[in-house]
Order: sequence, then structure tokens, then C-alpha cells
Amino acid sequence: MSLVITGNPGVGKHTVSKLLAKKLDYEILDINKIALKSFKVKKSSGTIDVDTKKLKNTIKKIITKKSLVVGHLAPYVLTKSQVKAVIILRKNPYSLISVYKERKYTRQKMIENLDSEILGVIAYDSIKKFGKNNVYQIDTTKKTLAEIVKKIQSIFENDFKQDKVDWLTLVMRKNDLKKFFTY
Repeated sequence: MSLVITGNPGVGKHTVSKLLAKKLDYEILDINKIALKSFKVKKSSGTIDVDTKKLKNTIKKIITKKSLVVGHLAPYVLTKSQVKAVIILRKNPYSLISVYKERKYTRQKMIENLDSEILGVIAYDSIKKFGKNNVYQIDTTKKTLAEIVKKIQSIFENDFKQDKVDWLTLVMRKNDLKKFFTY
């Protein structure tokens, strides 16, 4: 069974995966790259629409026990039987704003990704799909790459402590709901 790194854009999935794959001697399967290479994807307003059913079938053919699967689409294209552990990288939405501006995301794309992070959509979907005991959340805010990788390694040493991630309470406390949620 493979290892999965998922989370919203900008939380550090690819950076962490490169180092982790080297340490564990795993091969990285980048879901986004596979989708772009394998299919004619539809671009609309700066986003790419992917046929997750086709992508799921493609990944099924190439995934191995030594795969480190990376991407925010993981809960939608993998099955529980393919996964040993799912690491969800999370990041404070206030920190993500500058990441998205640097990436030149449109306002709409920023809001969609920030809302998803605040509400924990990928975390919820991952827990629902893979089970609470197979999913581990790590808050990457203010953590070094080495600290994040060490925390991931603690999963395999049965010494992992879940990070408490509750961005909605943080945003509400700061009275910023209207800043993030436009509807």
C-alpha cells in the first residue's frame, strides 16, 4: 500500500514529498502531472477540470507499494485498499494568502482554496474515504521542512500526535468570515 501526501494548494505537498521520498526510497506519483500528461484536460477560468474516473483508472495501473502519491485530488482518485497512510498538510489561511498572491491566483481561485482550507474539505473527504485511523493532519504553518518530515516519520514509529487544526474558529475569532467567504 502507498503513502499519500495531500492538502490544499500552497501547504507544501511537493516540497515535503521530495525530501520524504528520498528518505523512504519511494517513487513520487504526482497526481496533477499524471492528469496533465494522460488526458486532455479542460481549462476554465485559470483552473483545470480533471475527469477523476479516468484518472483513478490510470493511477490504479501505475501505483505500487513504494509510491508516494502527491496531490489534492488523492481522496477522489484513490481507494482505501491502495493506501497505507494519508498525511494531510494544512496551513493557516492567513499565511496562504501571500502564497496565492505570489502564484498570481485569481481572486476567485484564492477564495475557493482558502475556503476549502478553512472548512477542512480535503481533511473531511480523506477521513470519510480512508478512515480516521489512516489519516494524519500536520499544520505546516511556521514549521521547517525538517520538522514536517520528522513529524511524518513519527507516524511510522507510532509516536505521532495530531496537530489541532481549526481555522474556522480562528477566522471567526478575528471576525473575518466576510474576508474569506463571499457567499
